[in-house]
Amino acid sequence: MQPRPGVPAEAVVDLDAIARNVAVVRERVGGPQVMAVVKADAYGHGLVPAARAALAGGATWLGVAHVHEALALRGAGVEADLLAWILTPGTDLVPALRRGVDVSVAAVWALEEVVAAARASATTARIHLEVDTGMSRGGASPEEWPALLDAVAGHVADGTVRVRGTWAHFASADVPGDPSVPAQLAAFEAALGTARRHGVEPGLRHHANSAAALFVPQARYDLVRVGLAAYGLSPAPDLATGADLGLVPAMTLQARLAHVRRVPRGAGVSYGLTYTAERDTTLGLVPLGYGDGLPRHASWDGERSGEVLVAGARRRIAGRVCMDQVVLDLGDDAVAPGEVAVVLGPGTRGEATADDWARAAGTISWEIVTRVGARVPRRYTGRLAADLAAGPAAGLAAPLAGPADLVGDRA
Repeated sequence: MQPRPGVPAEAVVDLDAIARNVAVVRERVGGPQVMAVVKADAYGHGLVPAARAALAGGATWLGVAHVHEALALRGAGVEADLLAWILTPGTDLVPALRRGVDVSVAAVWALEEVVAAARASATTARIHLEVDTGMSRGGASPEEWPALLDAVAGHVADGTVRVRGTWAHFASADVPGDPSVPAQLAAFEAALGTARRHGVEPGLRHHANSAAALFVPQARYDLVRVGLAAYGLSPAPDLATGADLGLVPAMTLQARLAHVRRVPRGAGVSYGLTYTAERDTTLGLVPLGYGDGLPRHASWDGERSGEVLVAGARRRIAGRVCMDQVVLDLGDDAVAPGEVAVVLGPGTRGEATADDWARAAGTISWEIVTRVGARVPRRYTGRLAADLAAGPAAGLAAPLAGPADLVGDRA
């Protein structure tokens, strides 16, 4: 697929792939509902299009980090069940409660703010209670949990709040055999029992992220939260690749070479002249850099770097990744300005994948796709993209029966 004329770089997002990935996970987990996590602009894939595609794949919930993300979805006409889970003191919750957004509560102070917003908006707040089962990040600690439950029970009784779910998050579900996984499950079970003893019904129980949903069956409960896997990437690539799991990466990042030049042996390249041409060679300039999300840590380090597919071969980065551009060593191949450079994609044409870039930069694939910046335009492809272009009511909300429904031609 060629970049559009006049567009120096773009991220091409296959919405059918997102829908298919959600359908694959839904089929694998069986009975539990699927929440598609679309926080951080849907991991860089585009908040509203990705959300609609996930719903088409059978997700029944959407999850975001912040209330403003939830309101952006509501403003775009997305009316699915929706949870926002990071609250900070002073957040204006009234618009969210009026639009039927569920919010997470992990402390008494947060409950008090939710209750105040519920009264101000004349609504019953729909909440999910977050408990810390051992990650020491979000959630009420075991010591704080009983007091939070007592406060919640009082407000359930007066109709101010309704508990729709109780949840927690895994620290190491992507590590096979990690002892923290059964320990967190045991802590979650204990927290659920405590809730019932304090007169609070837990509602939907959810603890599983992508890794737990795929690899820890006992963690699936009533609902699983699927983030990375929805975008076609494995949450544990050393255990099973995306292809092993039947997932298809949805994003392809590509550009056109903006400049091509020959340099002599010994020429230094890019900031710091950390790369020296070993022989006379051709250099190509890709108009993408760390300002667009390419990790600077994937610069040439003397042994390896990120790689970009140009003219049928992977080319290593010559020198450092700059803010707006990166230089490739093209060798003696005859390559002209305007040649397509595929930075990352599914790997089906030999291009580097998000996992490849993560290894080159010493990070994780989550970061690679999420950091693709707003300066890079998104182009949506697939059958669902045509539905999206036709308008929000044109079929994207209807769940598909399964992965097979998404096999077919793609634009």
